[in-house]
Amino acid sequence: MSPETTSTPSTKICPTCGTRLAENATRCLVCGTELSQAVEAKKPASVQANRMPEITLSLPAVLGLLALFLIVGAVLVFIVMRLTGGTPTSTVDGGTPTNTPTLTLTTVFTEAATSTPAPTATTQPPFDYTIASGDTCTSIAVTFGVSVQSLIILNNLPVACNTLSIGQAIKVPYPTPTPLPEATATLEAAQATLAACEKVIYTVQENDTLAAIAANYAVPPEAIKSYNGLSTDTVFLGMPLVVPLCERAATPGPTPTATIPPPYPAANLLLPADGASFTLANDNITLQWASIGTLRDNEAYNIVIEDVTEGQGRRLIDRVTDTKYIVPVSFRPKDSTPHIFRWYISTVRQTGTDDQGQPIWDSAGENSSQRVFSWQGVAPEATPKP
Repeated sequence: MSPETTSTPSTKICPTCGTRLAENATRCLVCGTELSQAVEAKKPASVQANRMPEITLSLPAVLGLLALFLIVGAVLVFIVMRLTGGTPTSTVDGGTPTNTPTLTLTTVFTEAATSTPAPTATTQPPFDYTIASGDTCTSIAVTFGVSVQSLIILNNLPVACNTLSIGQAIKVPYPTPTPLPEATATLEAAQATLAACEKVIYTVQENDTLAAIAANYAVPPEAIKSYNGLSTDTVFLGMPLVVPLCERAATPGPTPTATIPPPYPAANLLLPADGASFTLANDNITLQWASIGTLRDNEAYNIVIEDVTEGQGRRLIDRVTDTKYIVPVSFRPKDSTPHIFRWYISTVRQTGTDDQGQPIWDSAGENSSQRVFSWQGVAPEATPKP
């Protein structure tokens, strides 16, 4: 006996309500859905998309592009830091450190320069003065150091200022202070000497030496080194040098003749007094006169002493550089009669020597006034008794 086979008819399910229907059913008996339209609506429409272009790069090219991007980024960060003055700081955002340039703004406060105002004199109000006996506008102005015109204007006085009366009160202005002269810069002695020195700037040329430059300007090489702070004699092409012309050596040649001063004035005689008398008790006589100034090495005072009693027979001439002269005892008279002596002085200058080596003296000033004195040489002899 063969087994019984049960054939199951083919079915389909409504896509809308899920009701199982016969395979050839065209409409759902439950929800009324058209099965053929539902199946077509159920199928998704196929979409054909455009394909993107494909780029294929080799490994060296990728590495080169990556290095280029890093270099460009570093350059941009450097430019931003230079323009903004910021410094990169590391911040953490979600665990990822990033370098962010920070812009630092610094506020600089510049103090405005203030000029100190020049001091001005404060005008003081006039003070009251009561006229006393003998006061006039002129005397009041002189006493208080003001002008007569200021008194007239301040007190509405007449131009003649002759209406002042005793006990009258007037206004006297304070004198206007005289402004002090502006201070002038005074250099020290060394700085003044340096500033007064005439200098030129010389540029070292090819084949120049310090010695040649110094010889060209007649200036010692040590002076050029000192003024330019040089430690050696080496100079370089194009070097500017200060040449102090004030350090020039004297120009060789004959010694200039000294300028002769004008004639000296007459000396003023001091002692002895005119007409003085000397006796045997005076072993010597001192003549004195006032100095006419500082004499030069070749100048002296010329003393002339004459024995007037003996005429022109006795005369003494001598020269000294001091302002006094002691008459030698040998010039004392030899007899008992008092002799009258006349003396005067003048200034002389030595201009040379004669054939025998004696100095030649020329007059260099006026003669002084003449004075006289008497001098007794020997005691008178006793009169014999008869």
